[in-house]
Amino acid sequence: MTTATIVLWIISLGLLLYAWWRGDGSLHKGLELGWQTMKRNALLLVIAFMLVGFVNVLSPTNLIQDWIGPDSGLRGLVLAEVIGMLLPGGPYVVFPLIAVPYSSGAGLGPAVTIITSWSTQALLTISFELPFLGWRFTAIRWGLGLVVPLLAGLGAMFLFR
Repeated sequence: MTTATIVLWIISLGLLLYAWWRGDGSLHKGLELGWQTMKRNALLLVIAFMLVGFVNVLSPTNLIQDWIGPDSGLRGLVLAEVIGMLLPGGPYVVFPLIAVPYSSGAGLGPAVTIITSWSTQALLTISFELPFLGWRFTAIRWGLGLVVPLLAGLGAMFLFR
């Protein structure tokens, strides 16, 4: 078990005991909501992990090292930003997907850029952002946000060589 798994178990058990101690139906409601969430996302998780497995087996290590490796420079960071923008899904899909190229030789800078780009510039978020916040807000956020992943990647490259 990893440290994260142990911490999640401790937090979950602590919350379970607290809900039981309250005696107001929180235990039943919490377990029911957790079960519904698991049913809704179980298939997505299975598919995501299968995808990660295939990406891991089929990813060309030399191509990864050439395009987004430690010595790929600014070209690697720009490509990493585009990759991050295109990644679909939540953290349980994206982080395992990013771990594959990182373990296959992607540089720290490009890996940081991919994660930062996904979290700040994911293309899927535009469809939600536009109707609520409008074109002006979206354009300003995107324009400013394009620089952030590159700066994060550059910082990682130069600070942690």
